[in-house]
Amino acid sequence: MYETETNRKIDSVSVVPAVVRAALGQLRVNVVQRTVLPWSEHCTECVWPTCYSSCDLYAPREDGRCRRFVDGMVRVDCSEAISSYLLKIRFKRWAKLWSPGNVRLYPVQEALELERRDLRIATLLQGIPLPKAIRRSAATKRYSWKKRSVHRLMVGPQLPTAFILECYNPGSETVALSLTMRAVDETIKIPFQILVTIAPGFHRERIAIEEIANAIDIESPFNIEIIPSGVESDDQVTLYFGLLDFVRETSAVLVKGSVKRKVKCVVWDLDNTLWDGVLVEDGEEKLKLKPGIVDIIKQLDARGVLNSVASKNNADEALQVLKRFGLEEYFLCPQISWQPKSEGVEVIAKQLNIGKEALLFVDDSTFELEQVRERCPEVMLMDAKDYPTILQMKECQSPVTQESASRRKMYQVEAVRQNLAGTFGSDYLSFLRHCNIELNIHPMTLENLERVHELTQRTNQMNFSGNRYDREVLQRILESSQVDTFVLDCSDRFGSYGIIGFCLVDSREPRMTDLMFSCRIQSKRVEHAFLCYIIRRYIAETGRDFYANYRKTPRNSPSGRVFGDIGMQEIGESQGVLNLVFRKDEAIPDDGIIRVHAELETVA
Repeated sequence: MYETETNRKIDSVSVVPAVVRAALGQLRVNVVQRTVLPWSEHCTECVWPTCYSSCDLYAPREDGRCRRFVDGMVRVDCSEAISSYLLKIRFKRWAKLWSPGNVRLYPVQEALELERRDLRIATLLQGIPLPKAIRRSAATKRYSWKKRSVHRLMVGPQLPTAFILECYNPGSETVALSLTMRAVDETIKIPFQILVTIAPGFHRERIAIEEIANAIDIESPFNIEIIPSGVESDDQVTLYFGLLDFVRETSAVLVKGSVKRKVKCVVWDLDNTLWDGVLVEDGEEKLKLKPGIVDIIKQLDARGVLNSVASKNNADEALQVLKRFGLEEYFLCPQISWQPKSEGVEVIAKQLNIGKEALLFVDDSTFELEQVRERCPEVMLMDAKDYPTILQMKECQSPVTQESASRRKMYQVEAVRQNLAGTFGSDYLSFLRHCNIELNIHPMTLENLERVHELTQRTNQMNFSGNRYDREVLQRILESSQVDTFVLDCSDRFGSYGIIGFCLVDSREPRMTDLMFSCRIQSKRVEHAFLCYIIRRYIAETGRDFYANYRKTPRNSPSGRVFGDIGMQEIGESQGVLNLVFRKDEAIPDDGIIRVHAELETVA
């Protein structure tokens, strides 16, 4: 959908080669849903409205705004294109193609009808015999409403699989386009950005949704802009744009909330899944492990992917078989009973303190798979015959680090902690003091960057910004002089938790923009100790109030109570992000439970 309110010009599709028109139709089979984004013309140097009177490049449109494309956004009807038209754009200097972003998907035909309706309404408004000023006001208000409505309807029942950019370059020179998606929340500084090279002819760029979601929160308001580089004079760059939307393709299946799903635990059935045979019918002696299953379990374990069991069997007998095969130690919280397997899956998620969407359930029975699907639709499912492909699944692709290789043992040590906690009855704080918990704080370095990356990708329940950072972004953060980084590791009398937290602070304000913890330290007051430490540190060294951003979600709201616990106050909200403050004159609490050690530079 484009800015029909201010342009009535339509060009013939005859200028577009037949081979390009054919290429535009190639996605019709694969794309089943798409967004309807209201693209419009804007200026890279806009300081509206003062630039209308001060800028030599200002050229008024029919609605009084600035004309940054030579002919505006020219519609070219093209039946082969998914949207049924192309946009011909002749870029002026400082011109950019811009849209508010969302990932609200519509069936392709419904999206087409929405765009046709928009065109009919705009045409009607343009033709009404009213004074020019009234028509201008109506068009302006209508387009403003369209932009606001995009951010009101951010997401639907399903998420896209990719963003598609289609472009025909009729010229003889290659054109470089900068594609940027940036959060509306101005405190989030780092956008998603790539450079798309458009050689003469047709080009289609597909950007996987995972890449975009690593950089920005696609379920919160963001904007999209496309800017050609090196435009120094009018009419230097002419391009025809086809699809410019998020799409959902037939080849991928995602559910809302799982833009980049990671398997944190594989839950195995036993009979005819982990081994050939049925224990209660064949007996222990006749059972044989599936080919390669031991190596798969050990490789998952090395990647930090946990293993568990949900099986209908006699628990003592099944555990004895696992012990005989040398696999008992690899399975956490095994659920072996004659109850529905969905109940076992739910218990495993609860005891491991991970979301059900991070579980992969493997079973040879279609009935059992469907029963789990019905009760736990978030859980990923796999037919046991496909078990050899687990290690190749993108959801199981995690780097082998010191942290990942020891994750299972950390969970096993945690079970010992919980057993000890039970001996303290209701005096939980006394138990925590007995644990001798120590928190160590370091800056982010090249050495710990890989673990920080893993943490940002995996953390959900205690991620207070919702941000995901890829390695390249973390590298840029590492080089920034305006962002302080904090990497946290933790240990107690039972052993080490490893690196469990990451924090970013904009030192100029100061303002905490990111804070995330591994769920392994949830409810141990480590987050309380760190927040109190960092507040004390910045207030002491800057003499100013300390601020924090908190994007509250159903997943992180229980953990988010920590801000109120330590006395931070909510002073506003913008685009779903709470603005919190700790006043410099307030007393900073200290319960003395956690010992904090910091190896950091002094705050500037």
